[in-house]
Amino acid sequence: GGSRKPTIALVRVGEDPASKVYVASKAKACEECGIESRNVHLPEDAPEDTVLGVLRDFNRDPGVDGILLQLPLPRQVDADRAIATISPEKDVDGFHPESLGRLAAGNPRFVPCTPLGIRELLLRNGVETAGANVVVLGRSVIVGKPMALLLSLKGKGADATVTICHSRSRDIAAHTRSADIIIAAMGVPRFLRGDMVRDGAVVVDV
Repeated sequence: GGSRKPTIALVRVGEDPASKVYVASKAKACEECGIESRNVHLPEDAPEDTVLGVLRDFNRDPGVDGILLQLPLPRQVDADRAIATISPEKDVDGFHPESLGRLAAGNPRFVPCTPLGIRELLLRNGVETAGANVVVLGRSVIVGKPMALLLSLKGKGADATVTICHSRSRDIAAHTRSADIIIAAMGVPRFLRGDMVRDGAVVVDV
């Protein structure tokens, strides 16, 4: 049969400068590894219905294998609703509730790329995760939660004992000082200080 390149739709809404850079680098990465990318850029004031309509069109398009919706979205577009609109089969970011549910169930389909990259970093550097005490700082759906789920699964680069700390946690330093691995994803610069980390611990700064 006729073969075609895998194709990813890159959807960006508005003029966030960081998003512009991210989407451009995603398109470049696609090119480098032989993936076709289709770029859709909607204006800052695009109504939510328009954004959801674009996502639904890509869901139905058999020529599109994955959909990447760049966050953050402008105020008028509900990010949770937009993410839930993406077909779970095409949710290559792994943010859809079904994707997160599958990860929690230990049967992942798509895993968010940042946690996956961090696990790869630990594996490649020979950091033992089995039985290790890991503290994840931050509970976002993009990094913190999937990171904790990933490390608590069975298998290589996992099997860890994981604690999630966040803005409402009491005495975070008590948790981090007993950690073998700390993954800082709070979104707060310089939150983790040297006196909160024991000698020999591995720290990943997200």
